[in-house]
Order: sequence, then C-alpha cells, then structure tokens
Amino acid sequence: MNADVLSLPSPQEGASRAILMNASIQIAIAAFLLFIGVATGAFGAHALTGLVDINLMAVWHTAVLYLLVHGLGLLGLAATQHLLPLRLQSVAYSFLFVGTLIFSGSLFLLVLSGQGWLGALTPIGGMLMLAGWLCTVVAAIKQYKDSSK
Repeated sequence: MNADVLSLPSPQEGASRAILMNASIQIAIAAFLLFIGVATGAFGAHALTGLVDINLMAVWHTAVLYLLVHGLGLLGLAATQHLLPLRLQSVAYSFLFVGTLIFSGSLFLLVLSGQGWLGALTPIGGMLMLAGWLCTVVAAIKQYKDSSK
C-alpha cells in the first residue's frame, strides 16, 4: 500500500481541516437560515396577507428582516473565520445564531399563535445578537493587535 494513504495529517494540517470543517458547517447553518428567511418571507406575503392583522404583519416582517440580515452576517462571519481568533469567532457565531433563532422565532410564534407573552423572549434574542456582534468586534481588534506585534 502507498505510505501516503496510511499517513496521518500533522497537527497543523489536522487543525486546518478542523477549522475548514467548522467553517463549512457554519456556512451551511447560515445558508439554511437564509433559506428559512426567504420561505417565511414568502409565506407571510402570500399565506398570511388578509388573515393576520396589519400590525402583526409588521411584526412578521421584522422577524423576516432580522433573520435574513443575521443569516448574511453569519455567512460573512463563517467565510472570514480564518481572519479571527477561532475561539472568539466561534463564540460570536454562537451568540448570533442562538440570538437570531430566539429573536425571529419568538416573533414568528407570536404572530402565528397570538400569544403576546412570546414577545418577552424577543429582547433576549436581541441581546444575544448584540453580544455576538460585540464579540466579533473584540475578535477583530484582538487579531489586529496580535498581527501587528
């Protein structure tokens, strides 16, 4: 057998593969959120119009907007993963992902169920999204400082 086939990657190569796999998963998650954003936007425009109060349609629109914007943000964060400290990038990504799910998800559920108490969850998602963006800023500044030493 060929020795190259049996050889294990060096720790550096293994770390690179782990980062690339992680970035691939992050890209897939972001793309799925964007898919859901387009689907919920279309659902709101075609299935909910006329069935839901106009004020609730504005809530639906806000949920779709934040889902799409943060899906794009997550896609950008995943695509530039190699430019940031991995741990901080992962924390930022996690905050943004979970925050987006809670923020948009609570608004979608509020519109569909009419349960106003779900609106109390929305600010939790918003705070997580803010934490994710702030963590991204910290990661970028840290990377800049580390690279200019």
